Amino acid sequence: MVKLVYIAHKIAGNVNENVKDVLRICREVHNRDIVPIAPYLVAVQYLDDHLIEERELGIATNREHFKRKVMDEVWLCGSEISTGMKEEIILSLKYEIPIKCYNHNLQLQLDEFVAQYKSNQ
Repeated sequence: MVKLVYIAHKIAGNVNENVKDVLRICREVHNRDIVPIAPYLVAVQYLDDHLIEERELGIATNREHFKRKVMDEVWLCGSEISTGMKEEIILSLKYEIPIKCYNHNLQLQLDEFVAQYKSNQ
């Protein structure tokens, strides 16, 4: 069965470079069994990430994908877990969506974040 995989990656900051990274990752993982999805890439094309109101609209839109569980898994990608990715992790935990890490460094960060999050619950 084909798996829909949400690609979680930092977007804020150098938006153009981060978008290129996400597109590269999507190209690397896309095959007959894995379909990467990164719906936030559409929003950054017409919303300005530097304007708080527009950034918040994009984040709210992104939350809907988690609420509706449109993905089978969430894959954390990049060199670090960003603030936005932390929210995606929390949503994944809330809606019981499995989380995978693209590299070992992210796995360590994920384990630490999840432990902190659960201790605060």
